[in-house]
Amino acid sequence: MHTQMTVLSAGVMLFLVLDPIGNVPFFLSILKEVPPRRRRWVMVRELLIALGVLVAFLLGGRELLAIMQLRQEAISIGGGIVLFLIAIKMVFPPKDGGIFGPAGEGEPFIVPLAIPGVAGPSAMAALLLLTSTQPGREVEWGIALLGAWLATAAILLTSTWLFKLLGESVLTALERVMGMLLIALSVQLFLGGLETYLHAN
Repeated sequence: MHTQMTVLSAGVMLFLVLDPIGNVPFFLSILKEVPPRRRRWVMVRELLIALGVLVAFLLGGRELLAIMQLRQEAISIGGGIVLFLIAIKMVFPPKDGGIFGPAGEGEPFIVPLAIPGVAGPSAMAALLLLTSTQPGREVEWGIALLGAWLATAAILLTSTWLFKLLGESVLTALERVMGMLLIALSVQLFLGGLETYLHAN
């Protein structure tokens, strides 16, 4: 990546990728069969599981890429494309209401709230992008991830209140604004990788 990313910009990118606003209706839908007194505990548990998965990916992602012998510019370009596709879904959501399938019965465990609800392919791709293109900054990326996760957790744990206060139309509009910001970030990552590739060849 040609442009050095700060902890703040990495945190913003990860927050956008985690998409807590878009996950509010999804979480409420999945948890509607769970007794109200259990919902907060289930959400905390699933959020902690998602954080554990993402931290593991942050620490082990570079080794995975080293085994696969992928070049940094390939990760930047590929990551930009993946984030762009995720952002397009945020701006133009599918008519069926999501990519996770129908809600199951009973109390969810790991799937689909923790994975892929919070710790989805886009978040993993973003972490791979950070650790591979700017190695040696894992502590900084960990801080960025923790900040994005805390903001995501705060929004999802107040999802019932937010849904009642703002309504589905406002939440949808906010998610589309976040999608537009993520589109700009993904294009920047793509162009940065392309620039690095052109200079190296």
